[in-house]
This record gives sequence, C-alpha cells and structure tokens, in this order.
Amino acid sequence: MAQRVALVTGAAAGIGAACARKLAQDGVAIGVLDLDAERCAETVAAIAANRGDAIALGADVSNREQVFAAVARLREAFGPVSILVNNAGVTDFTPFEEITDERWDFVYAINVRGPMICAQAVLPDMKAAHWGRIVNISSSSAQTGAINMITYSSSKGAVVTMTRSMAQEFGPLGITVNNIPPGSVMGTIMSEANRDKFQIPTEVLLSTLPVRRMGEPNDIANACAWLCKEESGYVTGQTIGVNGGRVVS
Repeated sequence: MAQRVALVTGAAAGIGAACARKLAQDGVAIGVLDLDAERCAETVAAIAANRGDAIALGADVSNREQVFAAVARLREAFGPVSILVNNAGVTDFTPFEEITDERWDFVYAINVRGPMICAQAVLPDMKAAHWGRIVNISSSSAQTGAINMITYSSSKGAVVTMTRSMAQEFGPLGITVNNIPPGSVMGTIMSEANRDKFQIPTEVLLSTLPVRRMGEPNDIANACAWLCKEESGYVTGQTIGVNGGRVVS
C-alpha cells in the first residue's frame, strides 16, 4: 500500500477522519478533504504525528470545479489517486409534507451528486493503473427507512444503488466499488444531531443492538481499510453493514 494515494471526503472529523487515519497507518498518502482546508488541520496533524503523509484540501463535493481542483492538488503532492472514500454528507429531519424543492436538491447535491463527481475526478487515475478502490459511506437508514428523514434516507439509498451500478461498470477496469452503511456510530456530527433530535435514551438504543454497544468511527474505518486492500479485490458491489446487528442480511 506504500505507493497508494487516497482521497477521503468529509475527513475533518468523525468517520471520515477515522478512515483517513486508518488508511495512513497502512502507508497510504491521504488527501484530507472537507468543506474548507482549515477544518482538516487536526486530521492532517494526527496523520503526520504518526509519520504518515497527508494534505488538507478544501472543496464542496457538489461543486465540480472545486473537486477537480482539489484532486489536482492531491495528485501534484503525492501522485495518481487510486483510492476514494466518499464519506461527505449532510443529514435532514424535514417532515415529508414540509420538504421543499430547494431542500431536496441540496441534500441530493451533497449526498448523491458529490460521490459521483468525486469518482469522476479520480477515475482516470484508476483506469490508467487498472487498479482502484472506491468505498461509499451510505447509511443504515437507507436499508430501514426513517421517520422525518425521507430526504436523507432516500439519498443514501441512491448511494447504495449507485454503488452496485458503478461496481458492474468499473469491474472490468480493475476497480472495485463497495458501500458501508454505518449504524448508531457515536462521535460524529450526524449521530449527535440524531440524538438531539429524537432524544432516545442510550439504554433504549442499546437494547436494539445485538452487540449491546454503540459504534465508534474506528469500527467503520477498519472495514473501509479492508475494502481498500489488495486482498479484497474479489469483493465489489457489496453492502458491508457495520451496524452492531441493527440491520442483518
């Protein structure tokens, strides 16, 4: 993995930061991307403290020009990009009858168009190398649905379906595409927003999880890192649920 370069979006904190740190431990040079580069300083510093290579990148993933410019900076710093972790996303708690066109378009722009743009930005490098790994972070709500989260859960459902189609199209090019739908992961912006919104006591939430504990960002990062390894090359188009058993298949 020493020669690999990864772009990890939404990597300033939470799951994205954990994925960036874990991949860096495996010897991957990391483009730490978030809405602005300043947000990424802590993640970059953590990687550097462990003698890893990382660069802070600022971009709105729904903005094609910003994403392509960020990828160009990453490529200039470390070389061709062969790993993409599409983690950046936004949540939404708008009741169905109150959803506006503007709100719908905003959520889909970040959660669906964003991963598409990022994949298009790095795909030429992966094709040239005939090797690539794309990991899309979706959501367990895409599998179960969620009250007052139709915009969010349906957008993440689109990510699941997009993963399957990308896997079929990119497989002959040596590129695998998988998705991880996290469930009940603490220490992330979205999990804190969910807790504040629904006020579900921790003991009640834990009773719904067979493993009887909340997830941590590193739980997702461990699965993500495995999907990015050479050894996972026969795994593509899959939904790898890391959710403590909240959703089983």
